Amino acid sequence: MIELIAQGGGPASVVTFRPSDVAQERVYELIERKRDGTITGDESNQLFHYTELEHILRMAKIRARAVLQENSAPSSSV
Repeated sequence: MIELIAQGGGPASVVTFRPSDVAQERVYELIERKRDGTITGDESNQLFHYTELEHILRMAKIRARAVLQENSAPSSSV
């Protein structure tokens, strides 16, 4: 997500952004550890922060799609 912010590519880059494979694998690992009851307190906090970031990214993607639609809609002249 830091890469997305640093590049500042606008709404289109937000819509197409995907977390790195490493980040995705870590989240899957943490979820699995939570399911089997072997997650530590630090890992639980890390999973919580990943889910917060995912929520923020989903909201940003929704807004970015709306901006792209607004920008592609024909303007009405009066």
